[in-house]
Amino acid sequence: MSFSSSTFDPRGTLNLNVEDLTRSALRAFRTALGVTGAVSLILGLVVLFWPGATLDVIAVLFGLYFVISGGIRIISGIITPFSAGLRVLNIIVGVLLVIVGIVAIRNPLASLTVLGMVVGIAWIVEGVMALTEVESGGSRWYAITYGVISLLAGVVVLFLPVSSLAALVVFGGIFLLLLGVVQLVRALTFGRGAARAA
Repeated sequence: MSFSSSTFDPRGTLNLNVEDLTRSALRAFRTALGVTGAVSLILGLVVLFWPGATLDVIAVLFGLYFVISGGIRIISGIITPFSAGLRVLNIIVGVLLVIVGIVAIRNPLASLTVLGMVVGIAWIVEGVMALTEVESGGSRWYAITYGVISLLAGVVVLFLPVSSLAALVVFGGIFLLLLGVVQLVRALTFGRGAARAA
């Protein structure tokens, strides 16, 4: 926990303070949010509007999403001036997402249950991570919304019985679209109006 001027900061060292970011770090974070949002939106559209897709194609598409999302988390954990705790958490979650993505890509013929579990767990991890990264700026509610939707998506895919590929595609595609839109809005609003260091 961090103390500042004799007042307790309940958010601890994982808080993302926009005012501490340089302009280049702010641009890099916005770009990471934008790329992840665009990939999520595009893959959500592909998943929903490609009705003839088989399980292995769907697994590869979800795998690509998690590899890209994890890679961006790893890079942002390395190059952005976050607190040490947030940097380490970004790198760890990024590595886990890349592993989940690779498992989905390399094992596309795994059963529907396994694919649902992999996707559900990854979304839950992403939701928790998004909630720990809630910044002190104007896009705070978009970060919370993204975290809640990601957690909800993970719980739905993981715990509700998905008896067919069609159900997984519908749930997964809708959640990818929602997450993509929220992430793109967050990229556009992140750090707006905050006084930044040069």
